[in-house]
Amino acid sequence: MKVGVVKETLPGERRVAVVPDTVAKLVAAKLEVAIQAGAGSEAFYADDAYQKAGGTLVPEARAVLSQADAVLKVQPPSQDEIGALKSGAILISFLQPSAHADVVKALAAQKVTAFSLELVPRISRAQSMDALSSQAGVAGYKAVLIAANRLGKFFPLLITAAGTVTPSRVLVLGAGVAGLQAIATARRPRRQGRGQEPGRQLRRAAFAGAGGPGRLCGSAVRGVPPTAA
Repeated sequence: MKVGVVKETLPGERRVAVVPDTVAKLVAAKLEVAIQAGAGSEAFYADDAYQKAGGTLVPEARAVLSQADAVLKVQPPSQDEIGALKSGAILISFLQPSAHADVVKALAAQKVTAFSLELVPRISRAQSMDALSSQAGVAGYKAVLIAANRLGKFFPLLITAAGTVTPSRVLVLGAGVAGLQAIATARRPRRQGRGQEPGRQLRRAAFAGAGGPGRLCGSAVRGVPPTAA
């Protein structure tokens, strides 16, 4: 079976249906994976990464759609994309069929078997196919970042020499997956972080390259004149 992945065409859509790690798993399962060149560029996945995972790059989307037995997408396909699908193919994507009746009718006319990921039952047995929870978590996280960017003050408590800035109060409407992630992000939980002072490292490297402390590119350092041997 040949699996096809094309670049999303909806304006603003940066996601890609398959990442290189998934391609490697599909190839290990004896499936052939064809990927449109540049399909993952907006999601920061280079074509080389797909090739190293065992995928085959195809220049044009139509060539991928017309040859694939199963097509993986993020957004519902356009009418042009549906027309390029071969009869009897399988489509796995977010389809939102209640809002895209024309897409459903076109897929049926093309004799395409379509699976709408947002309609997969959210039960334990289908947990590995849950495509909504991860996206909801991202939405909740991003929502707080957008709110922080638009707010006219800082989110956290800041104590400075100029005074104290009290923390912002954030109201999250809804406590589902997105809401819980938004609350966690707004509360600013403890994170891992590290800092580095580059100036000290540069000075240390310069001293070592000049033969040790006291000699730095012929300049006077720590009271040693430039002409000192």
